[in-house]
Amino acid sequence: MLPMPSSTLRDSRFRVSPENADLLVRRYGTPLYVIDEAHFRNRIREYVDAFRSVYARSELSFATKANSTMALIAIAHHEGCSIDVASEGELRLALAAGVPAASCYFHGNNKSRAELEFAISQGIGHIVVDHFGEIEMLATRYAEITAHRHPRLILRLAPGVDPVTHHKISTGQADTKFGFNISDGAAERAVVRCLEAGLPLYGFHCHVGSQLLDPEAQRTGGELIADFAVAMRTRHGYSAEYLNVGGGLGVRYLGSMEPTPVREYCRLVVEAAQAALRGSGIEPILGQEPGRSLVSESGVTLYTVGVIKPVPAPGRGTRTYAAVDGGLSDNPRPALYDAKYEVERVLPQPAGEAATFTVSGKHCETDMLFEDVELPADLKPGDVLQVLCTGAYNSSMASNYNRYPRPATALIRTDGSVDLIQRREDWDEMLAREVMPEGLVR
Repeated sequence: MLPMPSSTLRDSRFRVSPENADLLVRRYGTPLYVIDEAHFRNRIREYVDAFRSVYARSELSFATKANSTMALIAIAHHEGCSIDVASEGELRLALAAGVPAASCYFHGNNKSRAELEFAISQGIGHIVVDHFGEIEMLATRYAEITAHRHPRLILRLAPGVDPVTHHKISTGQADTKFGFNISDGAAERAVVRCLEAGLPLYGFHCHVGSQLLDPEAQRTGGELIADFAVAMRTRHGYSAEYLNVGGGLGVRYLGSMEPTPVREYCRLVVEAAQAALRGSGIEPILGQEPGRSLVSESGVTLYTVGVIKPVPAPGRGTRTYAAVDGGLSDNPRPALYDAKYEVERVLPQPAGEAATFTVSGKHCETDMLFEDVELPADLKPGDVLQVLCTGAYNSSMASNYNRYPRPATALIRTDGSVDLIQRREDWDEMLAREVMPEGLVR
């Protein structure tokens, strides 16, 4: 059993204590993802309570793309979340975690017929429809493939909201691959086609983007989707039973970041939707589907420092690189999104003066993970670093680039014990997909 985590230093982000880090590294090695179960459960409860306090008919879904580790899906479902899946693989994982398909929402902008039929055969509860081809496939096959299954259909809408975030995680603007545009009439035509085909249209969904520190875009998205629901009732007599305003609430990757408090965020989004719905006679279930904001701050990544190398740097004199035993393959977000993280030395405990380092990975790329971070000046090979706020989009985006095995994930339980919830890949697993044709080498 591990010692219980020490108190946080400045904020509510989970940190591994030096005592726990020592035990975890000796037991599982590095790189190592670590998730704190109590922190994750408490974050879900905080979100559920905040949402219900402002709107009783609310539903929280866990977006598994943020962290698709089976044990975390099971925890989220146990805490009352429905499960948002964006592929057959994520659905299969949710089923393996003990989540009924009826509690899942199946997303995706390009679902194959095989994926849809598998989902329906398992009893999927909800399908988030993304394009007219999907409507037509469901319209022509619905009676046959749903003889004993009755999934509800939700139309994903593009509300035309361009949020303040990285352009690669902005999804609600008009120029997007996702959903039916409201502005060009596609969304209304989709509603009409569903009604004509007798499809079980349940409601509407929008998602404007991720890592939103300013809630205005999400508030506007909630308002626009509710406005659209009112318009569909007025023009076509259709009353939406469900409106999902997506996820996207930002997290504290750096201590200087100030995400909107969950309670305030829920209040703003709900009030915007309620104002648009007032007097319409529509009283839908309101849904949200956070992923990052539920699990990111519950996790850290542990690395061991290897080479420390000072090099000439034009304009600054010298840059000191500290290479760790991971990198692009276990955290691609700095390369993809210019993501910033807070890095701390956890073993040995920091003492004395600080110096500026660039923490790099060990891959055949520039692989500059964390540029210009303050670490103890006496940093040396063998020291252990922890990177805060890596519970989301690290494990789920990990790869085998340069043929590095994907890391293990350890779960610190609520009683202080530890369980391995993903083991480190071994070499046999990595090579298992390779096929050498006969006669290729003579």
